[in-house]
Amino acid sequence: MRALLSCEPGGPDSLKLLDVAEPVAGPRQVVVAVKACGVNYPDLLTIQDLYQVKTARPFAPGAEIAGVVTSVGPEVGEFAVGDRVAARIGTGGMAEAVAVDVGRCAPISDGMSFVDAAVMQFTFETALYALRNRAGLQPGETALILGAGGGVGIAAVQVARNLGARVIAAASSEKKLDFARSHGAADGVLYPAEAPQDRKAVGQRFKEAVGGGADVVIDPVGGWLTDPAIRCVADGGRYVVLGFTAGIPSLPLNLPLLKNCDVLGVNWRTFTLTQTAALRNNKRQLERWYAEGRLSSGITAEFALAEGGRAIQRLADRSAVGKVVVVM
Repeated sequence: MRALLSCEPGGPDSLKLLDVAEPVAGPRQVVVAVKACGVNYPDLLTIQDLYQVKTARPFAPGAEIAGVVTSVGPEVGEFAVGDRVAARIGTGGMAEAVAVDVGRCAPISDGMSFVDAAVMQFTFETALYALRNRAGLQPGETALILGAGGGVGIAAVQVARNLGARVIAAASSEKKLDFARSHGAADGVLYPAEAPQDRKAVGQRFKEAVGGGADVVIDPVGGWLTDPAIRCVADGGRYVVLGFTAGIPSLPLNLPLLKNCDVLGVNWRTFTLTQTAALRNNKRQLERWYAEGRLSSGITAEFALAEGGRAIQRLADRSAVGKVVVVM
């Protein structure tokens, strides 16, 4: 079978499409013929050896997949050959098949396509965990979503809307803002793609858009945006840190004090490993919203396996809008 492998640390152009041995299901594992693999920012970090979890090489990037079970290992009773499953796997998704622990698999609901099932895990589950479990977003509150045109951002826009919040999207292009508005944002704020000299002007735009202040700010961007964004948080608000696509910021701790706000970190990986009951509840909520037509996967680009490096490059240069997926 074929797999797109990282054989040495590097960028998306370092990946190699190679023939590898077919996977074999071990105890409590199934082999899944991959139909689709969602592409996420950690894929870029992982192949560069910059992610928090290191993976032995060679490996295929790709943390979320959907496909069909082709074989089952010993002690497996939950799934059978032919079952449609989605799985969160960390790495290994950009391959024609992968062996997966059954605890990481979930059946794909009727009516959901493989491409949608693949991308409805990493970003959507992160967004729901961040907004409901961590930030406690309430109906009628205002949520400011940074990076709203990206994968995590467009998931957060929809989840916040479904939780009853007024959603303000913030993004670096009008194209991304239009995409966020089409998915439920009530208004949008444009900010520069690179750090401007006058950051106060950006902060003023945020303040004007959120009115009396943002009850919740979702930040998967970091970098220079953190300072102006936290200044628009309402008294008692929550600033939620999801990632650092623009770099890790240095936050003056006088700001949370003066704003009387909480700064919350979100580690979805730890959540999936330690809070299984809450994870199942969140999955069921997302499935209900999807079945009711209240969630869109937000896929805007599909790539073949051989083009997986190009898919990751979309996230590296921050040109991706919505979700990007590799299809087999």
